[in-house]
Amino acid sequence: MIYMKPRLTYKHTFSGCMTGFVVQAINNNLAPLLFVVFQDEYGLNLSLLSTVILVNFLTQLCVDAFAGKITDRFGFRFSVVAAMATSALGLILLGLLPTVWSNTFAALTISTVVFAIGGGLIEVVVSPLTELLPLGEKKSTMALLHSFYCWGQTVVVLLSTLFIKIFNQSLWYVLPFVWAAVPIGNMIWFLFVPVAETIPAEKRTPLSALLKDRRFLLALVVMTCAGACELTVSQWSSLFAEKGLGVSKFMGDLLGPCLFAALMGTGRLVFGLFGAKLNLLRVLKILTACCIVCYLAMVFVPQPVVSLLACGFTGLTVSMLWPGTISNTSARFPYGGTAMFGLCALFGDLGCAAGPGIAGLVADAIGKSPELLEVAANAGLSAEQIGLRGGILVGTFFPVLQLICLFAIGASDKRRSAEAK
Repeated sequence: MIYMKPRLTYKHTFSGCMTGFVVQAINNNLAPLLFVVFQDEYGLNLSLLSTVILVNFLTQLCVDAFAGKITDRFGFRFSVVAAMATSALGLILLGLLPTVWSNTFAALTISTVVFAIGGGLIEVVVSPLTELLPLGEKKSTMALLHSFYCWGQTVVVLLSTLFIKIFNQSLWYVLPFVWAAVPIGNMIWFLFVPVAETIPAEKRTPLSALLKDRRFLLALVVMTCAGACELTVSQWSSLFAEKGLGVSKFMGDLLGPCLFAALMGTGRLVFGLFGAKLNLLRVLKILTACCIVCYLAMVFVPQPVVSLLACGFTGLTVSMLWPGTISNTSARFPYGGTAMFGLCALFGDLGCAAGPGIAGLVADAIGKSPELLEVAANAGLSAEQIGLRGGILVGTFFPVLQLICLFAIGASDKRRSAEAK
């Protein structure tokens, strides 16, 4: 019997792309799950933890600015392998440096910078690579791809929370080493699967032309708001549940970030399977309006269970904001190339940094205000509770702005359609 070596196809490439978004979920969500540990064991305050989030997404933002040029020059394979390698190295450093270095904040910051480089490359490379694969309806494929970020987040939250519950938080440093196996395995996978070629330079739409189009500029603002809407809740939900609502870490993580990720993944999966015939812009408007309602419920509903459920259901409302905007933009500008995806990712990461960063700074400032602390005491709230609620309330600005921009994009489309007739 002759052994036939299995032939790797673009379907195998797509499975690697999906695993790439699982790696991105690990990069973005593992450290925030450990914020309570860093707060309790190492004395890091909310401002320092906010700075770590800010460093993560500002690093990704800087990488976004150059990743398109790197990919156009060296190709998709080089960029995605580099993304997996730096992600793995950053996670290994996250488990190692804080245990051997007394300056925990510096150790956490350095680790974050390294895996954030991988995260920035993943965002810029994986979406355009998937867009070029001959795998059928583009917006459904993109939604399915991005759903794996959510499934990755769900698994990371669930397994990491169970690990800490079973083995005690003093062994937290084991988790980054375990999760580093995922990018290492995917790095090896991408050394062998086929990858598409980048769009030739002569066919690409120049960025200068894109930046003159009002719809593209509005899409960049929507990307910023989408990143802020998603990450403000995603990054702070664990701490919000435990400190802001007074529930245990185990239940808070399950009903907060875990439910958030599961519902976000469900929304993307459902759209990927059944959304081909839906009006994507209309879906984005409805989801954004529901996002505003969930934000306000988290802030003003006094019952912890309702606030936690609102936190979780925010995941469903933001599910299509990021991939939906990318799909809309790619459909309008099909020859934008990796530079266009890089610019979209850059503005998305700007929102990812601004949303949770502003929320954390506001929460810390409110917690130090004597006047607001008096108001909190009268309402039966602690300093951390009123601070975190106030930070999320300020974050409501982003879904409101996004809804305005989505209506502006719809009006622009109608105007262009009328002019074409």
